Amino acid sequence: MNSEVRVIQPLGRLDVTSATKFRREITEVAATKPKYLLIDLTDVSFMDSSGLGALVSALKSIRTVDGDMSICSLSEQVQMLFELTSMSKIFKIYNDREDFNASITS
Repeated sequence: MNSEVRVIQPLGRLDVTSATKFRREITEVAATKPKYLLIDLTDVSFMDSSGLGALVSALKSIRTVDGDMSICSLSEQVQMLFELTSMSKIFKIYNDREDFNASITS
């Protein structure tokens, strides 16, 4: 994978109990000023409004350091949440890491 790409892959639930830890991780990654941040949600089985808020916060943090953030591998539940909240219009979403990689190398 490209050295300008940082990947964060949360596990389990991205909700009120895990959002703070996720935000801390984003802050640490943003400090390294990556060109791209990919949030791989392969292992996220559930997300609530706190998780969505953490993703929006992450997007703002990465944009502040002139980076670009994308999301990949949404479960059915997370995909439905994104569609219901129109977040699918805000984030760049890819089917998987391979699709993301293809988009930055073309």
